[in-house]
Amino acid sequence: MAFAREETLRYAEVRERNIIRNVYLWMTAGLALTGVVAMAVSSSRSMIATLVGNPVLFFALIIGELVLVSVLSARINKMSASSATLAFAGYAVLNGITLSIVFLAYTGQTIALAFFTTAATFGGMSLWALTTKRDLSGLGHYLMMGLWGVLIATLINFFLKSPTVYYMISYIGIAVFLGLTAYDTQIIKRWNAAYGNSVDEEGYVKISIMGALKLYLDFINIFLFLLRIFGRRR
Repeated sequence: MAFAREETLRYAEVRERNIIRNVYLWMTAGLALTGVVAMAVSSSRSMIATLVGNPVLFFALIIGELVLVSVLSARINKMSASSATLAFAGYAVLNGITLSIVFLAYTGQTIALAFFTTAATFGGMSLWALTTKRDLSGLGHYLMMGLWGVLIATLINFFLKSPTVYYMISYIGIAVFLGLTAYDTQIIKRWNAAYGNSVDEEGYVKISIMGALKLYLDFINIFLFLLRIFGRRR
């Protein structure tokens, strides 16, 4: 009886450690933090004036975001769970500050439309990736090529300023990040199968944060590309 009780308790603990579920909880928390910070900053005239009037500060914030993403991606295995949590929260806050300009550049209706469309398409692709029997691991190389293509085209169009290229990049960008959503979801699914029953609490948190960061980036980029398409600038 004691052995059966111990096995039942262990099974209950394993079931509680669902990496997929925890990833989505962390991702949702990160998006919520970003949204709250963005709204708070956009409602402060002094903070917006500082951001708009000081390009050096704005680009420093963007560089800070890139540094945090790089550190999390490359060194999360060497970080403590608390450090990884702070880095993820810090990235969400910095992203909220830089995205606060969005609340001034677009109408509330456009932002809401882009957000709910993003949530629907992101959720659909993620659910499909979790339930399909098709292995998407072979798409990673092509998706990264597409991502680099979008980045290079965006840089070139910064100088060309072509509206046609602008919208083409937006549609291609959405397609690439929807593909990455499915691809990253299957990676997280494999993590859950490989580590969900064996990883300790420290590793469980770090794996969840790494997965949340992947999906967070996919969601934010789909949202921004949809804003460019739906956008009605104030």
